[in-house]
Amino acid sequence: MTVRLLVPARAELDDAVAWYEAQAPGLGDAFLIEAVRVLRLVERHPTAWQRMSENTRRCRLARFPFGIVYTIDDSGVLVIAVAHLHRAPHYWRDRLLSAGS
Repeated sequence: MTVRLLVPARAELDDAVAWYEAQAPGLGDAFLIEAVRVLRLVERHPTAWQRMSENTRRCRLARFPFGIVYTIDDSGVLVIAVAHLHRAPHYWRDRLLSAGS
């Protein structure tokens, strides 16, 4: 199964890496490693994680307050958001319309 990221989700990932790196050298890399680990888990076990809605699921990062919000389609896993868990919930829902889900 392939994992794809919507453009806004990729931007969120890049922004989070940059923010953590600005906090402490190497912390951005640690965030990226954790995010990739979670993406690989989702790739291997896409239905194992918490449902957010009928068509979306979320897998939380262990060390950082973020979750990978995704949907499963015929092409594989589509990441809708790399969402900070302490910010506005469900801000990413409009992305589902543009993704065709």
